[in-house]
Amino acid sequence: MLAIIIQIILALGFFMFGLMKFTSEKMVEGFNHFGLPQWFRIVTGIFEWIGAIGLIVGIWYPIVAALSGIWIAIIMFFAIITHIRAKDPLSQSGMPVVFLILSVFVSFLNI
Repeated sequence: MLAIIIQIILALGFFMFGLMKFTSEKMVEGFNHFGLPQWFRIVTGIFEWIGAIGLIVGIWYPIVAALSGIWIAIIMFFAIITHIRAKDPLSQSGMPVVFLILSVFVSFLNI
């Protein structure tokens, strides 16, 4: 049951984050700050939606949740690396670290 609750929270978060990649001016500025092209912002949003959908489907098919958790963990790993590369304060890497830990936890609970 704990895995399902975390999956739903993560899925809702990544649906929202994915949507923000398409609609938020702050995301446009953020990707410029990171030195990343704007098309990569769109790809990242799509990847986040794929992970979110996988977490929801994973409620009924645990292997999908496990794979989606790994998928999101990889995305969050690169988000952390991106913040480090941009020399952002550690506080800006806090959320990606939390989401990485939660997504790995979901993967282990569903294996």
